[in-house]
Amino acid sequence: MSRWLPTALAILAALAAQVALAPHLALGGSVPNLLLLVVVTLAFVRGAGSGLYGGFFAGLALDLIGTGPVGAWAMVLALTGYATGMAAANVFAEGWLLPTTVAALASLVAETAYALHLALLGQGATFWDSLTGRALPEAVYTAVLALLAYPWLVRFLRREPRLTQFGRVG
Repeated sequence: MSRWLPTALAILAALAAQVALAPHLALGGSVPNLLLLVVVTLAFVRGAGSGLYGGFFAGLALDLIGTGPVGAWAMVLALTGYATGMAAANVFAEGWLLPTTVAALASLVAETAYALHLALLGQGATFWDSLTGRALPEAVYTAVLALLAYPWLVRFLRREPRLTQFGRVG
């Protein structure tokens, strides 16, 4: 399987789930951003460059199916993927707590940046209403989903070289 195929499949599956499943999972008006979860996991597994490109294409897909301005989510998810990949490269921790925390912070920053972008364009609700009514609840929701989805996404997106020959270890 080539390098980009698992990424493309994960983004397409998250896009389909975002359209078909996420509206039915809404809690108190907060809809989870499944593409953000894929971008954060991709940045953790493959680094800042993959997070940047994956975030751009995931955001562009989200922009094309949404009702907002085209390019807003593409910019926000690309920058979020890059920043997450840079943070993951400079933090030495394993386990479930770090990815969950980073997913919550990335969601909060991404939703806030998107709300700021819409406020600057004169669209959507006011910035503070978007922050308290949308960004904070979705950050908590994304953190809970990251607990469930992160281990499965890592297994799918991780590139491990195939063992082609036996060598002496040690």
